[in-house]
Amino acid sequence: MNEQGAGAAERLLALIGEHRDTIRQTLGEERHAVLLARLTALAGTAPEDDRAVRRALQAVRLVLLELPPGHPVRRELDSPRGMVTLPGPGTVASAQELMAWFSLPSPARGPSYDPDPEQQRLLREPALSDAEARDRCGGAPPAELIRLRGPEGGDRYPEFQFGPGGGTPHGVVLEVNRLLLADIDPWGAAAWWFSGNTWLGGTPVTLLGRLPDHRLVGAARELGEGE
Repeated sequence: MNEQGAGAAERLLALIGEHRDTIRQTLGEERHAVLLARLTALAGTAPEDDRAVRRALQAVRLVLLELPPGHPVRRELDSPRGMVTLPGPGTVASAQELMAWFSLPSPARGPSYDPDPEQQRLLREPALSDAEARDRCGGAPPAELIRLRGPEGGDRYPEFQFGPGGGTPHGVVLEVNRLLLADIDPWGAAAWWFSGNTWLGGTPVTLLGRLPDHRLVGAARELGEGE
């Protein structure tokens, strides 16, 4: 492990806890909900799966890069140590402790769970069942599709991802979802599509097919600027 980056992930998570109130105020409720969803995904990652931990940590960093340069957490990200931010053996445990600090439930793994208000909002959107999604895709749905688990179990695929009249997945949706890391943070990706976007001047899901595809891709890529 690069010694400069060793322990940086744990330090970053500690800073999030220390400055959690100003992070929420600065990001706003919608983006803060995305951050919490991505922290939930990190806390639920298998610690031994280094690649998955790295990707989940990257998803957290992408949201935090929206903080202004003067914020303590953003200063950490912009420092030589923060730019590396390698996960350590205690990264997942630190994320789980941070979630407890936020008074969040542990990531649901069983057949049922109680969705939080943001998840309830997203679950109210039109969606396809797993069987319907498989039919549209002609087999197993691609990993880039947003897949949300309902409170009683069973996967739900937001319907906007598919073409009308029984169509297959939109290519631009798959491309955007790949940038949003939808395979490891489906709730965060769904929140991006169904929330207002200043860069686009509207809600991405309502602009699908109305704006050129490259505009949607560019807006999603904006989250990763500075990487």
